[in-house]
Amino acid sequence: MSRRVTAEFFGTFWLTFGGCGAAVLAAAFPAVGIGLLGVSFAFGLTVLTMAYAVGHISGGHFNPAVTLGLWSAGRCANKHVLPYIVSQVLGAVAAAAVLWLIASGKSDWVPAGFAANGYGDLSPGKYGLVSCVVIEVVMTFFFLYIIIGTTSKGAASGFAGIPIGLALTLIHLVSIPVTNTSVNPASSTGPALFAGGAYVGQLWLFWLAPIAGAMLAGTFCRWLYEPDVLIQTVVVEERAPA
Repeated sequence: MSRRVTAEFFGTFWLTFGGCGAAVLAAAFPAVGIGLLGVSFAFGLTVLTMAYAVGHISGGHFNPAVTLGLWSAGRCANKHVLPYIVSQVLGAVAAAAVLWLIASGKSDWVPAGFAANGYGDLSPGKYGLVSCVVIEVVMTFFFLYIIIGTTSKGAASGFAGIPIGLALTLIHLVSIPVTNTSVNPASSTGPALFAGGAYVGQLWLFWLAPIAGAMLAGTFCRWLYEPDVLIQTVVVEERAPA
């Protein structure tokens, strides 16, 4: 278990540090100008790289919503759920702390939202609560759908990290203007704690909506993929010698 939670800690640290770091450090620096596209790819690349680095140790969740979604799909043991979530949150908070330390070393740096998520006045595009709830639920649903589908029996072996990383990139491309993109309660918590104030007050949404979307996807995928497993089992039994 210690190896698993350590992998989840560092995986979530890297996701938060790399993704939010791109937004706080690079995107805010005019000479670099990576913009929305660059930040989106930064998040996707963090998941892609860590999926191959430690995915074989812990499963590469790096996200409480993913852990609970996989649990609802029957893909995560009960005993792993709480330790994974705790290590993920700690990893995200540690990453945000290191990012704050680096960013504050620039004399004229202004923290602003510190890559935190928000709705209403705190939404990058000033989208209302309902819009933000819907996009977080939908995006997390499809993120889990892709994770489960690409790691299911019959999917191309060894390549799941690529579509999962690209899915997270696409999610950010679509939803950054709406909520600054969460789909991950841990990576929302770390920056919000340092942004403070209203961002902490809105953090509930970025736990509730991603988890709801993930668990809906997990429940749906349990139904969707079970018939395939049953069919494969029947075929094997029919072909087995008497």
